[in-house]
Amino acid sequence: MDRCYIGIDLGSTTTKAVFIDNQERVLGRGITNSRSNYELACQIAREEAEINARFALLGQHLEQSKHVGKHSSSLLKWLTCYYHLAQYLRQLETLRSECLGARKHWNSPEAEAEKFTQALSYIFSEMEREVYDEFDPEKRSESDFFRDLASSAYMRLAEQVSMERGLSFGRLVGLFDGAILRTESHSFAGGYEEYLEFARTKTIQAPRFAPFADDITEAVAATISTTFNVVNTVGTGYGRLTLPFAKQQIRSEILCHGLGAHFMFPGTRTVLDIGGQDTKAIQVDKEGIVTAFQMNDRCAAGCGRYLGYIADEMNMGVHQLGPLAMKSSKTVRINSTCTVFAGAELRERLALGEAREDILAGLHRAIILRAMSLLARSGGVTNEFTFTGGVARNEAATTALKKLVIENYGDMVINIGNDSIYTGAIGAALFARRDPRGVMADLEISKLKTDPRL
Repeated sequence: MDRCYIGIDLGSTTTKAVFIDNQERVLGRGITNSRSNYELACQIAREEAEINARFALLGQHLEQSKHVGKHSSSLLKWLTCYYHLAQYLRQLETLRSECLGARKHWNSPEAEAEKFTQALSYIFSEMEREVYDEFDPEKRSESDFFRDLASSAYMRLAEQVSMERGLSFGRLVGLFDGAILRTESHSFAGGYEEYLEFARTKTIQAPRFAPFADDITEAVAATISTTFNVVNTVGTGYGRLTLPFAKQQIRSEILCHGLGAHFMFPGTRTVLDIGGQDTKAIQVDKEGIVTAFQMNDRCAAGCGRYLGYIADEMNMGVHQLGPLAMKSSKTVRINSTCTVFAGAELRERLALGEAREDILAGLHRAIILRAMSLLARSGGVTNEFTFTGGVARNEAATTALKKLVIENYGDMVINIGNDSIYTGAIGAALFARRDPRGVMADLEISKLKTDPRL
């Protein structure tokens, strides 16, 4: 294949990778939960981006097939869905083994231990049965992450089992917490050909696609044999300094988000990025070069990590917070977005009889209010405004942001793309493509005051 370039955004909660080609077209995107082992997170995100690029090629082969024709888009959707189902089932089996393995090391009476073993067997059997509905090709999955999907299903079933069988819910949660970390220490991208064969077999079992079995087999073989000629890789993000890259292959999050947002939306002049560990308000010029910025302090208040704490307190997946907040009938005033006090204030509000959805609506608004303060200090909001980072996927956060921006700065173009979480990785890939020697970054940095965060 022609030359390609990789950008990696190693965040505190998620790690993203993006492949672009010589014409700066995005070939593939990959994302995974960040781990204490940053090198593994980097590897997995890169592998997922390569797989995503292969699926794009698979779609091109199907589209060019004289038999498939107009069915190529829906056919690719089915293949992609079943591919990810195969990957999820492999991860679920590993999680099951880790939970059962940890239970065997308990120093507990045999009868009690057997009850937990039976409970775990039931939980995982139900999780496997239910997952086929989650990966229905005609429905959109609730989350891209195994941890999110597995956590929400496990917690719900564990709560049910603990009440029905008189078992400790805390011990069941403890088993999961340790097992999910060990499960995430594995890379599951390596089963590409196996997963793709599973997807091909499942897809051609559908009557509507059975006539295209030979075309699917031919397209799959073509994408498996494709190789990628990677010329350069640039890293950014919270954990960028841990990457095994040369100095000239590292760029700050601010520069990458500014350039990435401008690439995605060329009219961008103001960028807000809310990631897992920090929030950044960035001003850029017509070339996407950063002219000013503000960041929050070292505290994770008002960031994605804070939402993670709230989700844990509620025994929910973080992906479920936004949809629940959108059901609110009123907004509860939240006094603090400090992660240290998050659990205490949440429990206090619930004890006062406040509805969960109203509390969450207040929490999301409080997060955006903190971000608005940063935007004001960076120079305000200028048309066009682009929202990036993982929190930009949260409907409650984006709704609150749009409302506050319009209230404070008037009606304007507000860009929130489907690929907002990849903005930093896209910016890093562009740096890799445009100047492998790092000269462009040096010129951009010279336009700003010296700042250790750049």
